[in-house]
Amino acid sequence: MDLALPCPLDAGWELVRTLELPKQGADGVPFGGFSAAAYQPELDRLWLLSDAPRGHLVPWGGLARWLNGQSTTLHPGPRLLLRDGFGHPLPKGFDGEGLVLEGNNAWIASEGRRTPDRTARLIQIDIKTGRQRQALPLPPSWRELPGRGLAANRGPESLTALAPSKLLLAAERPLLQSDDRLLVPMARVHQGKAVRPQGTLQISLLAERAGLTEILALPAQRHLLALVRGFQPPSTWTAQLLLFPYPSSSNTPPPLQPVHGWNLLAAGLPQDNWESLAIGPKLRDGRTTLVLASDDNFNPLQSSWVAVMAPRRDQACAE
Repeated sequence: MDLALPCPLDAGWELVRTLELPKQGADGVPFGGFSAAAYQPELDRLWLLSDAPRGHLVPWGGLARWLNGQSTTLHPGPRLLLRDGFGHPLPKGFDGEGLVLEGNNAWIASEGRRTPDRTARLIQIDIKTGRQRQALPLPPSWRELPGRGLAANRGPESLTALAPSKLLLAAERPLLQSDDRLLVPMARVHQGKAVRPQGTLQISLLAERAGLTEILALPAQRHLLALVRGFQPPSTWTAQLLLFPYPSSSNTPPPLQPVHGWNLLAAGLPQDNWESLAIGPKLRDGRTTLVLASDDNFNPLQSSWVAVMAPRRDQACAE
């Protein structure tokens, strides 16, 4: 589904609905750690990726019905435990942070800790079984070497589809060897093959403790949306949505500069750890929505939220 931007851009976003998800499922196992989202409109199903020690996906049914007031909640389906190519659960510490669905497959980006047992990676799984189909190595410049690569717990954090089988992923913060501490690296995957560097995003608008938590490609609009989360101890969160030009196909494109930004907390979004961004259902008035989800870090003082936002458009734009 195509998502229209606010028109004019300063019109911003309308917070349509929010929902606090339950703390545990019917099996008594805690829900939480939701770090990425993807929506299947044909099934009205919202998939949330958990970065729990045993990584898994949870399908939530009825998003469109809830959004349009036909139900009061979402309905969780059975957890899908992520498994390796032999069918065994992935080792503890697989930190899933990015999610893209393609038919019966899901691409998942995992954040690393710069240790042999917790390396950053990109895998493809079967969403019927949770079993890994393939794994792709990250670009050499992203790999863990002394003074180089992704910092611990700093990516890859984001994953989106530019087109079928064309993926774009991004880190949370700059690479350790970067001369410019404001440039977040991106990488592109084509036809499920090698992962190659794909320029950078300029994050000069970010605070010191902020980081990029999700990107969302808008091919019809020729733009990228970037969700930026910030935290200031002891309990202050920020959430900003930045608009970037669409990445070019050049091997060494210049850094992408943000062309606009919105403070989502000012629009009414609850203050929490927002990490997920996906295109959601349509409203009755025809607007396509954004779905956001928060990661509660399995902290009893935080919540797992689902929020739906829609672009505000004035009458002149509508006509």
